[in-house]
Amino acid sequence: MRRRLRPLEDQSLEALPGACQGCMFWETAKPLEVRCGAACDLDGARRWHRWVASEWGPSGLVAMEGEHILGFIKYAPPEYFRQVGNLHGSLDERRSVLIACMHIQDEARNRGLGTLLLRAALKDLVSRGEKTVYAYATTQQTDISAEPMIGLDFLQRNGFTIVTPHPQYPLLRLELKTLVSLTENLESVLQALRIPLRRNMRMPSPSIESRGEGR
Repeated sequence: MRRRLRPLEDQSLEALPGACQGCMFWETAKPLEVRCGAACDLDGARRWHRWVASEWGPSGLVAMEGEHILGFIKYAPPEYFRQVGNLHGSLDERRSVLIACMHIQDEARNRGLGTLLLRAALKDLVSRGEKTVYAYATTQQTDISAEPMIGLDFLQRNGFTIVTPHPQYPLLRLELKTLVSLTENLESVLQALRIPLRRNMRMPSPSIESRGEGR
């Protein structure tokens, strides 16, 4: 079955797992418990994606197998993620983007999909002229399925460095100018990943690749 990368848009939301379809954790201004689905509003999420798309462009990427989502990554300039105001650290908002979360289907874990999605996101951001990428990480080493952040080890292995230490949710940064030119055909790489053929795909688990399992 053909695999492809597509923009994450408001039309994509209903194909996401239940906890992700209307999750508004990052988009909510009031302080929330740090977990996926701490605030949910599907219509509000659709409006948010349309708003960001109209002002900046699509707010992420999805990896598809046929019509099924294998995983996705969400990002946008930090001013669109109002929950940032309740977290530690200061982001330079000039030509910068925050990677909010990444979710991988259980069947697609340990196959390199998380790394591919991250590289595709960075390639997209370079093409848009962005300069700096931030991400809040979770230091949790065991079950991170309910946390709307990517794992610390995964981000550090992919070039991110800590700019604001925190025992649970440090802030990391990557300067896009430090990257080697991203010229590879990532859809060809996606097609070549050894992901089992889909059989009653289960719902994705947040930030699976961030546990330090196979990339």
